[in-house]
Amino acid sequence: GISNFRLPINYKTRDGAPVMLETSVTGSVSLEADKKGINMSRIMRSFYKHSEEAFSLEVIKSALDDYKTDLESFDARIQMRFSYPMKIQSLRSGLSGYQYYDIALELVEQDGVRQKIMHLDYVYSSTCPCSLELAEHARETRGQLATPHSQRSVARVSVVVAPGSNTLWFEDLIDACRRAVPTETQVMVKREDEQAFAELNAANPIFVEDAARLFCEQLQADDRITDFRVVASHQESLHSHDAVSILTQ
Repeated sequence: GISNFRLPINYKTRDGAPVMLETSVTGSVSLEADKKGINMSRIMRSFYKHSEEAFSLEVIKSALDDYKTDLESFDARIQMRFSYPMKIQSLRSGLSGYQYYDIALELVEQDGVRQKIMHLDYVYSSTCPCSLELAEHARETRGQLATPHSQRSVARVSVVVAPGSNTLWFEDLIDACRRAVPTETQVMVKREDEQAFAELNAANPIFVEDAARLFCEQLQADDRITDFRVVASHQESLHSHDAVSILTQ
């Protein structure tokens, strides 16, 4: 049985300030073969019972416990999807604005084993190293101005959080992605910021396979993460198809 609904959930931030965000919840349970089904609103009531009195992780844990007892399920899964705001400074002008990150928290119980999974969509710009080299060659040999092609790119980073470890904050995972690939898309941009972004891209040309490896290096260095998957997609401006690279632990 599967249920989908939306409600406000309280989340903790790394700096200690709580934030309430509209959250899309998907709950699913697996039942014995001889059962005819479940009342879908029962899944929703199980979640609502905890959402006003606890923060995100406590809510999802308590709701999963209820799924197991109230619904007599043998496997269960809950996913909470939301858009997480984080204030970002511009590169050169001193302006700032909110970047919104698509994040999902997932708690899965299968065969009596629970896993907490965090998903993050990290959006960045990728400049093709080959195109950059060809543009410089055209300028140096023929005095011809050429534009290296870059594309808006996204990495879906999914990590399994080690049980009993210190908290892996949303901001920690975002910072890890930014260390791996610093050409994150910008929020507030004046001309000097656009120039700085072009310089940053030129200093960090990257193929999609390189991006996946760089993200993985950061994830492997964090002992709070036991497993991960990175799906990097560069939405090509040269070709009519995307370039995609997948790398798992």
